[in-house]
Amino acid sequence: MRKRKPKVRIVQPDPRFGDPMVTQFVNNLMFSGKKSTAFATFYQAMDIIQDKTTEDPHGIWKKALNNAMPQVEVRSKRIGGATFQIPTEIRAKRKISIGMKWLIRFARTRSGKGIAEKLAAELMAASKGEGAAVKRKEDTHKMAESNRAFAHFKV
Repeated sequence: MRKRKPKVRIVQPDPRFGDPMVTQFVNNLMFSGKKSTAFATFYQAMDIIQDKTTEDPHGIWKKALNNAMPQVEVRSKRIGGATFQIPTEIRAKRKISIGMKWLIRFARTRSGKGIAEKLAAELMAASKGEGAAVKRKEDTHKMAESNRAFAHFKV
């Protein structure tokens, strides 16, 4: 071991739902240190979800995140002049952060008015198992499945 492991930071729970995962999501959503703006955007999206559906928006968000989280990914490894895509399991924390980043990225590229509406639309789609973030997860899984023959190379 060359370096010591970085200290894991404790993320404070958010004010409305009391969930540290929400704070982590908002931290990923935030631009240039504007956390209060990011929180306002997130809660606005939650209110939009509340209006459009009868379900609990926090539950929909959790479901969307679960549907967007990949279980495996492919990593490139060079073996004897050839580069192989090797499927590997993903650590729990990495799964969560990849899922969050995909949801936010695809919400931003969505068409619509205002980030809150786009985010609400992406979250509702992802909770139903649709949307670009879920499609990305499925593509990643397909790629890992098609390269399963190289799994014995282990990164």
